[in-house]
Amino acid sequence: MKNILLVSAEGLPYSKSGGLADVIGSLPVALTKQGMGAAVVLPMYKKTIEQHPELTELCTFHVTSGVINKQAVVYGAKIGEVQYFFIRQDDYFYRDGMYGYADDGERFAFFCKAVLDMLPHIRFKPDIIHCNDWQTGMIPILCKQEYTGEEYKRYKHVYTIHNLLFQGNFPKETLQCFNISDHYYNNGDIRFDNGISFMKAGIIYADKVTTVSQTYAKEILTPEYGERMEGILAQKGDNLVGIVNGIDVENWNPTKDPALYKNYTATDIRNKKACKRSLQYQLGLRVADDVMLIGIVTRLTWQKGMHLILDKLTNIMNQDVQLVILGSGDNYIESELKKIEATYPHRAVFYCGYNEELSHRIYAGCDLFLMPSLFEPCGISQLISMRYGTIPLVRETGGLKDTVKPFNEYDGSGTGFSFRYFKGDEMMFILAYAINVYYYNKPGWRKLIKQAMSVDVSWDNSAREYKALYETL
Repeated sequence: MKNILLVSAEGLPYSKSGGLADVIGSLPVALTKQGMGAAVVLPMYKKTIEQHPELTELCTFHVTSGVINKQAVVYGAKIGEVQYFFIRQDDYFYRDGMYGYADDGERFAFFCKAVLDMLPHIRFKPDIIHCNDWQTGMIPILCKQEYTGEEYKRYKHVYTIHNLLFQGNFPKETLQCFNISDHYYNNGDIRFDNGISFMKAGIIYADKVTTVSQTYAKEILTPEYGERMEGILAQKGDNLVGIVNGIDVENWNPTKDPALYKNYTATDIRNKKACKRSLQYQLGLRVADDVMLIGIVTRLTWQKGMHLILDKLTNIMNQDVQLVILGSGDNYIESELKKIEATYPHRAVFYCGYNEELSHRIYAGCDLFLMPSLFEPCGISQLISMRYGTIPLVRETGGLKDTVKPFNEYDGSGTGFSFRYFKGDEMMFILAYAINVYYYNKPGWRKLIKQAMSVDVSWDNSAREYKALYETL
């Protein structure tokens, strides 16, 4: 049995800022079901300390790394078969936020070094160290270049890119936070834009690099999506692998979701209409079964295609539809969306912020889920919407292309709708097609719902692929 140590800057149920936390919350559990040992190591943030007093102190040691000389305290917890470790250093992590500080380079340099220094002090003995995103990218090079012990030599390294846009690029002076030689800067291994890149180091020194869908693994080899890392990634060859994410099917389960007005199953979807009526009533929309209700749950950013939505909002609302949007982000997008309730009374609603219970009700109560992303490494919302029988309409990019099969009106196959080019007119063409199917092909729409709900969006398939990848090491 192989033991996998997953290293991340965030992970449920202890910390979250984005989809990475969902992965770290679910993948280790799925790996244990595949007969593997799994543990997770995270920074111990202020909120973790405040919200989880049950964590137990395990050990203390000093971390010396370049100009860094700080004490690390390791805490532990166990949930089911998964062991959790937390690196506590209050100068770095006892803050209101997780990222976005001027000393982020130093903070996560400490974290990378502390993770490796921790290993002799804990009972969990990993075979593979699985690092995630830029915050952990220096671990493979540190392990291979700084540590000489036999136990460190036997570790294999997997590095997962969840979003290539965020690379951990810092000034050259950040090298002072490490004991590694300037040689690795001068030879280009960690140099990027006359500074250093944690992500570049992770890509080069990991034994395997993965990303969160097969299509995204191909897209990031191109200048359009490669964020100037495409040449570095191309050097990995067959050691660059795409494995699509899953979702927590216990948390996202329409058959027993406590947030829903009524529960329903793939074999009996009648209560889905009750969920729709309840959502319409709650949000002040006209309560009606016979109008298409379109939902959006997202960060309000250019990446998520929100400018396409704004550009075509009048065209969308000229259709016989209702619209509900839940999210926050770009100030301009927020301010524009705040106008829609006055412009389209009882037909459009914008909830600025995030509400977990409302998100569940939107996934269940809507007919169509709109996700026109510019790029999407994997995407979780389309998986949730299919799980709830709300048909996704997506752009064919990254994980959206891999997980949503376009509807074929001739044989009835498919799980959603999709368009190829990032253009408002193309989105509107497919949206009009989806609206037409909804109103004039009721049997086809019902079949779409059942096919979408029958897709296995759990972590089981992904865990099997990760297990196969680990075994190659």
